[in-house]
Amino acid sequence: MAIGLVIFFLLFPALVIYLCRKFSFLDKIGAVVICYIAGALIGNVGILPAGFDKVQNPLMLVNICLALPLMFFSLDVRRWTRLAGKSILSFALQALSIVTVSTAGYFIFMSYVGPETWKIAGMFVGVYTGGTVNLGAIATALQTDRTLYLAAHTSDVVVSAVYLLFLMTIGQKIFLKVLPPFKTAGLDTPEETFNFDSYEGIFKKDIAIPLLGALGLSVLIFIIGGLAFLVFSEDTAFVVSILVIATLGIVFSFIPKVRNIRMTYQLGYYFILVFSLVVSSMANINRLVTTAPIMLVYVTFTIFICLVLHVMFSSFLKIDADTVIITSVAGICSPPLVPMVASALKNREIVITGVVTGIIGWVVGTYLGIGVAYILHNLPF
Repeated sequence: MAIGLVIFFLLFPALVIYLCRKFSFLDKIGAVVICYIAGALIGNVGILPAGFDKVQNPLMLVNICLALPLMFFSLDVRRWTRLAGKSILSFALQALSIVTVSTAGYFIFMSYVGPETWKIAGMFVGVYTGGTVNLGAIATALQTDRTLYLAAHTSDVVVSAVYLLFLMTIGQKIFLKVLPPFKTAGLDTPEETFNFDSYEGIFKKDIAIPLLGALGLSVLIFIIGGLAFLVFSEDTAFVVSILVIATLGIVFSFIPKVRNIRMTYQLGYYFILVFSLVVSSMANINRLVTTAPIMLVYVTFTIFICLVLHVMFSSFLKIDADTVIITSVAGICSPPLVPMVASALKNREIVITGVVTGIIGWVVGTYLGIGVAYILHNLPF
C-alpha cells in the first residue's frame, strides 16, 4: 500500500501536466493548484495508512531539495544583473515593499494566526520576491505547519488572480495618474524566448542524458546539504541545509556546461508539483477551513498594500508605470506570468525586464525570507 502511494505521488504530476496541456481550462487553474486539491482529498478521505507521515516527511524534503538546484542551474546571474538601472531599482522597491508589509502584517495578524506568524511573514517575503520554489524552501527550512502552509498558498492563488485581473484591466490607467508612461526603446522580445512550461522533447536522447546528469548533480548537492544534520540541531540543520542547497545551485549556474543543460527548470518544477501534492496530503481540511478566512485577509493585505507602497516609492523616483507593473508581477506572481501581463499592457519590450527581475527574485527570495522570519522571531517584544 505504502509503495503504491509513493509511486502515485511521484507519477501523478506527470498526468496533471499532460491534462493541463490537453485542456485549456485545467491549464488556467494551474498544475500546482490541481496537485494541492488532489493531495488534500487523498490526505483527508482516510486512505492513507497509519504512520504514513514517516514517508511523507522525507518525500517532501527530498523533492523540494532536488527542485531548488535544478531550477537555479539555468540562471545566468552575471548577464542578468546588468539589466537597466530603473528595472533593477523598481524590483528593489518591490522587495523593500514586501519586507515592510510583511513586517507590519506580522504585528497585525499574529494574534489571529498564532505562534507561527513569523514563519508566514518570512514565507510571504520569499514568495512575493521570488515564487513557489522560495515558498516551499522557506516552509521546509522553518518546518512550518502544513495546514498553515496550504492555507497561505491557497489564499495566495485566489488573491493573486484578483491582483492580476486588476493590473491587466484598469491598473495601468490608474498608475499613469502618478507614474510617467513607458518610453519605448524599439526593442522586441520573441514570445518563445522564455518558455517555462514546455516539456516537449524532454525524453529525446540529446535532452534526457544531460538532464540525468543535472539530476545527479542535484542529488549530490542534496547530500552535501544534508550533512548539516550531522553538525547542527534539527531545527538549525533544516535552515542551513536549504541555504546550502540553494547556494550551491546558484554557484553551479556559473559553469556554462551546467547552465546550458536544457529543461532543468522544467524538471525542477516537476519536483515542486510532487512536493505540492505531498504537503497538501498532510493538511487537515477541517482546520484548513477555519484557518483559510483569516489567511485570505492576511494575503489580501500583503499583496495589495505591497502594490500601493511599490507605486508610492516609484512615483518619487519617476519610474514608469509599465516597469512598475511588470516588476511587481515578477515578484508577486513569478516570471512565467510576465509575458501574459506584458501582452495585456500591449508592451512586449518589458518581457525581458519582468522575466529577469523575477529570476533574480528566485535567487534572493529564500535568503531574504528566512532572514526576515528570524529577525521577527527574535524581536525582544
